[in-house]
Amino acid sequence: MGELSNNYKWALRNTSGIEPNTPLWQRVPKTDDQGRLLSDFMMLIPGLRHRGRQQIKSTVEKLSAVLARYQHVVVFADLNLRLNLLWVSIRTQPGLCLELPAAIKEAVPEALLIANNPQ
Repeated sequence: MGELSNNYKWALRNTSGIEPNTPLWQRVPKTDDQGRLLSDFMMLIPGLRHRGRQQIKSTVEKLSAVLARYQHVVVFADLNLRLNLLWVSIRTQPGLCLELPAAIKEAVPEALLIANNPQ
């Protein structure tokens, strides 16, 4: 997956070489910097890992662009290519756990919301 354009590195970055054995549940923040609980959702992107390098890069750029539009509420995002899963933790706001996945689905139509945890 490697290099992402500089505009998108903040949103999704390749950490597989940095934290390969750290489970997601240990990396996901539970609260924001003010101690408020975060909300989470998970999306499946079927077959992503089997696509060519350019298609994967294009999908990551689309995801990053959506997350950039919501940078004021996105606290954490993890794209697991092995499992084709996107995990996003956000500051809690009414309706946002549906609005943001809908925006992701608009950019990446094959993305499916499979779980959310509106705190």
